[in-house]
Amino acid sequence: MDIFDKIKENRGPLGQHQELGHGYFLFPKLDGEIHPRMMFRGKEVLTWSLNNYLGLANHPEVRKADADAALEYGLGYPMGARMLSGQTAMHEKLEEQLADFVGKESAYLLNFGYQGMTSIIDSLLGRNDVVVYDSDSHACILDGMRMHIGKRYVFPHNDIGSLETQLERATKLAEKTCGGVMVITEGVFGMAGDLGKLDEIVKLKKKFSFRLVVDDAHGFGTMGATGAGTGEHFGVQDQIDIYFSTFAKSMASIGAFVAGEKNVIDYLMYNMRSQVFAKSLPMPLVIGAMKRLELLRTKPELKENLWKIVEALQSGLKKKGFNLGRTESPVTPVFLEGGLTEATNIITDLRENYRVFCSMVVYPVVPKGVIMLRIIPTAIHSLEDVDLTIKAFSEVAAKLKAGAYPKEHPNWR
Repeated sequence: MDIFDKIKENRGPLGQHQELGHGYFLFPKLDGEIHPRMMFRGKEVLTWSLNNYLGLANHPEVRKADADAALEYGLGYPMGARMLSGQTAMHEKLEEQLADFVGKESAYLLNFGYQGMTSIIDSLLGRNDVVVYDSDSHACILDGMRMHIGKRYVFPHNDIGSLETQLERATKLAEKTCGGVMVITEGVFGMAGDLGKLDEIVKLKKKFSFRLVVDDAHGFGTMGATGAGTGEHFGVQDQIDIYFSTFAKSMASIGAFVAGEKNVIDYLMYNMRSQVFAKSLPMPLVIGAMKRLELLRTKPELKENLWKIVEALQSGLKKKGFNLGRTESPVTPVFLEGGLTEATNIITDLRENYRVFCSMVVYPVVPKGVIMLRIIPTAIHSLEDVDLTIKAFSEVAAKLKAGAYPKEHPNWR
């Protein structure tokens, strides 16, 4: 069989919806300035799908820093991988600032979050090591698991009793293989918005010997008194052995970082294949990240306004009877009953008639018969935006309950 023949019949879990959804439900185009109000297919929509938590994407100081750095350095400098010719004092300075902010000894810049986490797992785990991870972990963690040739155990999402059982199994096996044990979870789970039980997980360190890795992509900048993340929120930041986050959420940019003990970060610098063999992060992104971190640290009103919008949105939706699941973060999932056809009709109605743009999630990410509408509030949304959205969702939910949405897919082309 030709290797391309099989893809004609099997387009993959998302690709199977390409004919129905491309350009509208999948790969939609939002045009204009990054803002709560953007253009979609020629119409202005109120946008709730951008991971711009603190509103930094178009902040005037950020835009100026980005532009000035691009003018001075261009996007080419520095050339080469950091190990060879891509190292600069600015890269090191940003790493020092990040490490200080999250309370770690050292930090290392990564070009991308997804590849970064996958490569961290690949670098730290050998064939004799055992890893235990949360079932709801992000795809970057799951794909890191695929690269691990040793044993791995999964525990049901946030089930600490099951985690303890799996740690007992992992410990026994690691004693036989002379390996170590690693636990991986998230600070904020990006779909449901609930928090990893970091406070309960670190208590297990009194009983078991393991290292804890936390992916805090959605917690960095949004959680904790200073925005230093979910570990700060729980008061256990010092007990997280490897702290990871991306610039793609609160920092509204490209890149990521990993932080921890200096000897561990030094090891990663020399062994993370996704970085060793990749061009250094361009200087404008480094300088832009420094400005974003400065604003994150010095302007607490950004996080305060984010949470004002979050609380207004989530409390308003709950008062209207909506099920928001177990979210404890800005991530706001709204659960409805229905299948793919109802979901596509709801999204089309919201976008075309209510001018509200959010993302939908259906099976297999959520159980069959469940529709999840995912809302991402930001510091630059307004209370008027919240009121409009709650009204739109209430009317759409009433239509769904009354069976007003047709059983065929909408004709949006």
